[in-house]
Amino acid sequence: MADAEYQCGHNCKNTCSMLNEALRKETAAIRFYESVYDECATPEVKSFLGDIVEERRTEVLKIIQKLNEIHANASALDGVISSFDSV
Repeated sequence: MADAEYQCGHNCKNTCSMLNEALRKETAAIRFYESVYDECATPEVKSFLGDIVEERRTEVLKIIQKLNEIHANASALDGVISSFDSV
């Protein structure tokens, strides 16, 4: 992918800016393919586009799962750190 317009700031605490950007782009791609799918009249191409949409949706779910894991891990770590602060 030659699209290097987004640079990671490496300052993530309980989320990942790169994964959020990937999620945004994947979601936009799904919307594009869905609009093309809706306009397509060729069954073979329409089926192909439907497969692409399903694959992209799977990738979106993976990204969301990873973001949730990162958030959960950061929350747990914050809880551990705050338990030392209250001592």
